[in-house]
Amino acid sequence: MAYIVYIIRLLAQILCFLVIVQVVLSYFMSPYHPIREKIDQIVEPFLSPIRRRIPPVGMFDFSPIILIFLIQIVVSLVTYLLLMI
Repeated sequence: MAYIVYIIRLLAQILCFLVIVQVVLSYFMSPYHPIREKIDQIVEPFLSPIRRRIPPVGMFDFSPIILIFLIQIVVSLVTYLLLMI
């Protein structure tokens, strides 16, 4: 069971890292750059539902912060439930 928890936490960390990379690259790299397109393909399906509910405030988009927060909450709940079994 600990192996499954380790994999879930690792995937969550990778996803959080990709969200941060996507935010940083959005300032410096063209949206049509191949690296950015690949990262956007991974991250955007998670960000778009949040963006529909919480639009950007001025020029600030809080959806990446909310996504990272939600990932941490879900991982904590899932690992807690898995370790309870």
